[in-house]
Amino acid sequence: VQLVESGGGLVQPGGSLRLSCAASGFTFSRFAMNWYRQAPGKGRELVATITGADDLTTYADSMKGRFTISRDNAKNTVYLQMDSLKPEDTAVYYCNARRSLYNYWGQGTQVTVSS
Repeated sequence: VQLVESGGGLVQPGGSLRLSCAASGFTFSRFAMNWYRQAPGKGRELVATITGADDLTTYADSMKGRFTISRDNAKNTVYLQMDSLKPEDTAVYYCNARRSLYNYWGQGTQVTVSS
């Protein structure tokens, strides 16, 4: 099983980034996919979720209206479009796949929002 995130980097406040997570080794379409983040000195928090069966999405309150999660089951990839980025969005962003007792994590990608 592999989850490989990409697309992180340095962006100015108000800017945008699109994260990708390429999955392999499991039946991607059957798994709910999640993005988490962990800022320095803080715990890991759930950013957004998209279900496997019907692409229902949910977001943490602070991300609603700014972040969009989507998936392409043909490419085994989940995305996180992040707009109107703020310095407090600086964190390592992790991709997560979950179904029943199965719970897989990527290695994370750094997002830094700074002028």
